[in-house]
Amino acid sequence: MAGAYDDRDGKIWMDGKLVEWREANVHILTHALHYASSVFEGERCYSGKIFKGHEHSLRLIESARLLDMTSPYSAEEIDAAKQAVLDANGFKDAYVRAVMWRGSGEDMGVSARRNPVRMAIAAWEWGSYYGDAKWQGAKLDIAKWKRPSPETIPTAAKAAGLYMICTMSKHAAEEKGCSDALFMDWEGYVAEATGANIFFIKDGEVHTPLADRFLNGITRQTVIQMLKDNGTAVHERRIKPEELADFQECFLTGTAAEVTPVGQIGDWHFQVGDTTRKIAEDYEKLVRA
Repeated sequence: MAGAYDDRDGKIWMDGKLVEWREANVHILTHALHYASSVFEGERCYSGKIFKGHEHSLRLIESARLLDMTSPYSAEEIDAAKQAVLDANGFKDAYVRAVMWRGSGEDMGVSARRNPVRMAIAAWEWGSYYGDAKWQGAKLDIAKWKRPSPETIPTAAKAAGLYMICTMSKHAAEEKGCSDALFMDWEGYVAEATGANIFFIKDGEVHTPLADRFLNGITRQTVIQMLKDNGTAVHERRIKPEELADFQECFLTGTAAEVTPVGQIGDWHFQVGDTTRKIAEDYEKLVRA
């Protein structure tokens, strides 16, 4: 599948039924378009099975709750809808996007209590998120923006509004020849990339920012458990930018990113080493088990 995302063949699940891809539209006065009242999930299907699909469905519902929206569907109903989309499009290996938002209705201001909560699910075939960096090591810029304090926005939600500075930072990074950008948090500690969590390796031990001020990714949690099961020490803690000079390896995790090695962040360089490659291989085996 190729071409513009609004002009493709296939089916999209929307508000309880499958519709033709090109007919999955919303009105221009949809509340989410004006006020960012939207949450979403990104998931990958491997060999016909969505990895941790139910966990993603539960998180979608929780993200909606954090934005004062009540999901019109249960996690089980969302699971079934995702499978229906995959079956209707004949996909076995695909990326799945579930999105929930406040639609158009009687309200068109900041308040939108009378507007319906709507939902859609689409899927498409998508390769490596970072292209060749998946094997060679991604190059990251340092974002000029910072991840916000949890006192200013619901950082535990996978909400569309939180990605505004991600888009801006990724554009700036790409203009410099980088694959992505690394954010610091509002206190100056290392946080995450625009769409992935970050890990560092030093002397065989793994260090990763404490995920209490940005989204605690499902892939992040999976990789941490894998490492602990293999007897690898994992330190979840505050990491200062100057510490990056002491780390030997670095990698990103995310549903789209999977496990992607990092070769450079700003002026800091890292090996695409055996430890990172082993983690990537073990994750690939797990998702296809």
